Amino acid sequence: MSQIRFQQFSFRYPGADEAVFQDLTLCLDTDWKLALAGRNGRGKTTLLRLLSGDLPGGAGLSCPVLCRYFPAPAGAGADEPAMEHLRRAAPEAEEWTLLREAAALGLGQSVLDRPWSTLSGGERTRCLLAALFAGDGYPLLDEPTDHLDREGRALVARYLQRTRQGFLLVSHDQAFLDACTDHTLALNQTGAELIHGSFSAWLEEKQARDRGELAQNEALRGEIGRLQQAARRTAHWSDQVEKRKYGVKNSGLRPDRGYLGHKSAKMMKRAKHLEQRQETAIAEKSALLRDVERDDPLTLSPLPWSGGPLLEGRELSLHHDADVFCQIPFLRLEPGERLRLDGPNGCGKSSLLRLAAGEPVPHTGVLRRPSGLVISYVPQEIGGLRGTPEELARELGLDRTQLMTVLRKLHFPRPLLRGELSQLSAGQAKKVLLAVSLCQRAHLYLWDEPLNYLDLWSRLQLRELVLAFRPTLLFVEHDEAFAQAVATRTLSLSPR
Repeated sequence: MSQIRFQQFSFRYPGADEAVFQDLTLCLDTDWKLALAGRNGRGKTTLLRLLSGDLPGGAGLSCPVLCRYFPAPAGAGADEPAMEHLRRAAPEAEEWTLLREAAALGLGQSVLDRPWSTLSGGERTRCLLAALFAGDGYPLLDEPTDHLDREGRALVARYLQRTRQGFLLVSHDQAFLDACTDHTLALNQTGAELIHGSFSAWLEEKQARDRGELAQNEALRGEIGRLQQAARRTAHWSDQVEKRKYGVKNSGLRPDRGYLGHKSAKMMKRAKHLEQRQETAIAEKSALLRDVERDDPLTLSPLPWSGGPLLEGRELSLHHDADVFCQIPFLRLEPGERLRLDGPNGCGKSSLLRLAAGEPVPHTGVLRRPSGLVISYVPQEIGGLRGTPEELARELGLDRTQLMTVLRKLHFPRPLLRGELSQLSAGQAKKVLLAVSLCQRAHLYLWDEPLNYLDLWSRLQLRELVLAFRPTLLFVEHDEAFAQAVATRTLSLSPR
């Protein structure tokens, strides 16, 4: 057992306006199966990069163990066998250890003998995980569920739950975290929070705390209003009494100035007391809601369509080289439908979306798109973003103000609105791709794993958007809670 310590640790990227971490103090046990949670941009990936040595840690960080970051870059050529990738990723591991970990992750010899280029994204993920846990060091897992199908996520969750080795895991899949972690480290707006328990236990506790703070905030707001009115009323009475000390002009009456002065002073004292109570209430109110996650609703303006089905496919076969890997006898997408493509990794879901988007995917059979159909496509991959958000809006013909507004609603950090897109984290880059799609008026939206890299709160925002505006949608998503909530129909694919 080793302990990773942060003692009043601070970190700021060069040229950044704000620090990612400020006076962070933590002690983490490497035997824990630790979930790292928080909104996109809170520093989860930065924390992993600091521990792995990819970023300079500096004073305040003590990490006595070798930390290994996942996903690591592939170490062999695309045409070399997958087993060669495992050997190069963990050269210190004995071959029998690599084979044991691969088998535990559902990778038989037939998969390990195949060229790396022929493996699906999920198979590659499991290969790299096998190498990670067969080798030395403390595993840092950054979104290992991306590109895994439902069965693959369940398999990896069981694998992580059974391993005796501790790890630090970043994921936004609530069910996955609950299945394989025993501690939770949450990066909130005001700092880090560590509990012994599952992600759901932390979330339930936080939501209860947020509800309590919201209720207390409303009560204090009402009390502050009442105190303000009472203070103004009392001060007014005091002024009136003070004026009576000098009588009414030309009345001949001589008021008791001592009595009226005493009464005026008493009222002023009461007004001061009310002001003090008001200041105390305001101070209490200002300490609330600093960690409450607030989300403005997203909007979408899909184009109406009344010309029959938006997609229609018959006897469709998708090819890889000369081999058929997916057959779809019939496909029909009507206006207003939200059709989920489901199935294991490698069954052709992404290829079908790319074909529907008009990309050159080798196939036989027919997939018809009516003339004049406007499509908005969010790909699975997040690479290729360049320039600033403003330059991207200009390049795509989008309304700049609308794009910036959508990004801010997705809690995109304000300084990054002027920054270089190629330097964004995976979650921030995904938000840019989604924001572009939400700014596009289209008849049909094609979304390939739109929730990859997104935090829980952004996932809920996107779910509410789809349910509110009901776009015609063809999508792939392995987050079961989202998919079941928004899909009107599911088309299950299976590899040939």
